[in-house]
Amino acid sequence: MSNYYYGDNVNMYGGQGNQGIVRNYGAADAGQDPALVAAFAELHRLIAELRAQVPAADAQLLDDSLPALAPDAAVPAQARRGALMAIAGIASTVGAVGQPVAEAVRAIIGMISG
Repeated sequence: MSNYYYGDNVNMYGGQGNQGIVRNYGAADAGQDPALVAAFAELHRLIAELRAQVPAADAQLLDDSLPALAPDAAVPAQARRGALMAIAGIASTVGAVGQPVAEAVRAIIGMISG
């Protein structure tokens, strides 16, 4: 799984000449719609639950789609939409278990489509 950092991340190697801090404040921290940020967080939670209930190949596709779903990810809108559609497709194949994920995807698409 990927690591996601929100806020400062400081790593120091060695004892001299260390300088700099990685500031992990992306679009989510720079005025992005809090409802959209919350919707992405809820989708991540739902995907984690769904992941345990799908075949390994589908779980891998879910994992591959996650980087495009970070609210502050610098991905083209088409790539984000493609990731959302892939997730919705998997959710639809597992019936009622996937319904919350499909609904969350629909809500996010509605938010980002305007």
